[in-house]
Amino acid sequence: MGLNSNKKYLIWFWALFASPFIILLTIFILISMNVMGPIPTFEDLENPDNELAAEVYSEDGVLLGKFFIQNRTWTNYEEISPYLIDALIATEDIRFHRHSGIDVRGLGRVFVKSLLLRQEGAGGGSTITQQLAKNLFVARGDISGYSKLGRTIRLVFSKFKEWYTAVKLERSYTKDEIMTMYLNVFDFVNNAVGITSAAQVYFNTTPDSLNLEQSAMLVGMLKNSAYFNPVRRPEVTMQRRNVVISQMVKYGFLEKAVADSVKLMPIELNFREASHTAGLATYFREYIRTTMIAYHPDSISWGTDEAYSDAVYQWENNPLYGWCRKNHKPDGSNYNLYKDGLKIYTTINSKMQQYAEEALVSHLAEIIQPAFYEASARFRNPPFSNDVSQDIIDGLMEDSKRRTERFWKMRNAGISRDSIDRAFNTPVPMRLFSYKGMIDTIMSPMDSIRYYKFFVRSSFMAMDPHTGGVKAYVGGPNFNYIKFDAVTAQRKQVGSTIKPFLYTLAMQNGISPCHEVDNIPYTFEVADSTWTPRSSGPVDMHGKRVTLKWGLAQSENYISAWLMKQFSPGAVSDLMQRMGIRSYIPPVYSIFLGTADLTLEEMVGAYGTYSNKGVYTQPIYVTRIEDRNGNVVSRFTPGIEEVLTEEQAYLMANLLMGVVQSGSGIRIRATYQLMNQIGGKTGTTQNHANGWFMGITPNLVAGVWSGWEDQAIHFEDLRTGQGANMALPVFAEFLKKVYADPEFSYMEEDIFEPPPGFNLELDCDKLKAQSPGGTIRIRY
Repeated sequence: MGLNSNKKYLIWFWALFASPFIILLTIFILISMNVMGPIPTFEDLENPDNELAAEVYSEDGVLLGKFFIQNRTWTNYEEISPYLIDALIATEDIRFHRHSGIDVRGLGRVFVKSLLLRQEGAGGGSTITQQLAKNLFVARGDISGYSKLGRTIRLVFSKFKEWYTAVKLERSYTKDEIMTMYLNVFDFVNNAVGITSAAQVYFNTTPDSLNLEQSAMLVGMLKNSAYFNPVRRPEVTMQRRNVVISQMVKYGFLEKAVADSVKLMPIELNFREASHTAGLATYFREYIRTTMIAYHPDSISWGTDEAYSDAVYQWENNPLYGWCRKNHKPDGSNYNLYKDGLKIYTTINSKMQQYAEEALVSHLAEIIQPAFYEASARFRNPPFSNDVSQDIIDGLMEDSKRRTERFWKMRNAGISRDSIDRAFNTPVPMRLFSYKGMIDTIMSPMDSIRYYKFFVRSSFMAMDPHTGGVKAYVGGPNFNYIKFDAVTAQRKQVGSTIKPFLYTLAMQNGISPCHEVDNIPYTFEVADSTWTPRSSGPVDMHGKRVTLKWGLAQSENYISAWLMKQFSPGAVSDLMQRMGIRSYIPPVYSIFLGTADLTLEEMVGAYGTYSNKGVYTQPIYVTRIEDRNGNVVSRFTPGIEEVLTEEQAYLMANLLMGVVQSGSGIRIRATYQLMNQIGGKTGTTQNHANGWFMGITPNLVAGVWSGWEDQAIHFEDLRTGQGANMALPVFAEFLKKVYADPEFSYMEEDIFEPPPGFNLELDCDKLKAQSPGGTIRIRY
């Protein structure tokens, strides 16, 4: 009886002892049989093109750029600096050459110190081979929808698959090959994928030439390259680099004296962003990228209600917005913009894009920026204008400082405000942008903030008003250094470019362009007071009767005020919304002064209604998207709405041509000798802080904004600060280049065709002779 009992206990003992090993063996067998999900084959490694970059094409077949993660150059082991190899082993896997993919000792350390003793910073148990397996093969997938137990189980099985793949890697490749693979596939951020790209982007060198401190910095980034980013967070990246150097001392790769000396050295970057941010349409490509990968608005924190509302509108009405989240591959997974080899065919015309970029940059570099440098030399506190108090300047500079990555990095690190202020006022070496070439200098971060505030910003957009296709998109003067996109991401006061919408109401209500009104002040009752807009036209015409056509051409506020008396502010706001303006427009009497903040994209789309016979066509940027096999997975068409009749649109085109023929836009003819049918409207906001020009032709509509980051920076005289000087020349130079191109020269002959049966006399001098009273109405 006792023997049988002991035998039974012995069986139970060995069964319990062996069960973990049996379970592990069973799991690995199931993994090898793909029962627990597919294990990618080694062809995935041998053929890295399985992960293909997305390609962005213009309408005329030019490759504008790519979106990628692993757009890398393969580097052999012999081409890698020994410092990098030593730093990697010392920091990530000191027993790399002594294990077969899984470091049992390291796992034991993790189990005891991290799980049992709850010690933070005890280190992880993943080997270099496991990290390679995870990066290349093992996809954990989305586990957010699972319970806590379900997430744990999936994570455990993922770890088993990672171990299995790591062992398989070790059996198929040498240690040198594994280490080389790991360094070749790692994403060092800033479009630096793989060690060759990282060496080029951060230090403008090759992997074999990386020195000790450079190698330590790059190895330090392996822990979390998004956080230890030397461009955005140089201080914490330096701290991490020094940890790597300490590890090299600990394991005998480096003498302590050398390490102590190197730790004192600052990180010295020779940062050169990867080439896909250069070339044509950089702002446009970034707009496409961020739009396609946008998340649902409810999953993101928004700074303002307006920003959230706009994101909701985009999600619901713009098929391109969040495209990668909304669309699925045949296997049910979402498209990955960086890996799935998508081909994105845009509406951009490469030649028009080039002409637009050249026109904008040359105008800023050769005319406006030098003029502002000259003007600001007379300011008390440049670049801020003399009408701005010191308190406002101090507030703007403080706000700009707080928006920087440097500030938030230091604040989140618990650094005191006094220390932050000292750091921002301490000169350091830096490289600055200028139109004459890069400037290497020593300057404090606060001074660099002020330096970039001097730069005049500008943006341009041109579209086909009939198809909505955007032909040229320039968000700023230089994407590498001024990344803010002033086409779609910025709202600015639009000044008198809003007045045509008020005149459009007049056309809708049967008032002729030649209708005459008294050019006198008009007063509005606002709350408990009154408000009388000031004149913005020639003084010698005050008190006379003038036509509406003259009023718009001269941008005379008196005439706009008379029209405002005829229609409610809400009527103007409603019309503008039907014409594609999504931004909030306060329905107040001063609406015609253009104090509303709108985007350039909205304005160009709305003005396109005049060239498209009264039909508003939503601007679009992409016509179709194909998968890697050439199958069309999405087509895009614009939203349209008939807002005006053909007659009303034609009348407005005539009014806008009057601005160019004899009004504030006359430079189009007088200076640039463009004599074809062109309409337009200038816009200048208060204190000349924003200059606008909106231009229409029968088959091309474009808009230009020029100004500064802050409203407190501006020209102090109308001659230099008006839209006719700040913005109009960009439009004119663009058209001259377009018309000079044989491919587009026919566009110079385009005309605004009158509607069938249209017989209204639009020569106001002739009409006045026929109707001396000046009261002229249109019958529709």
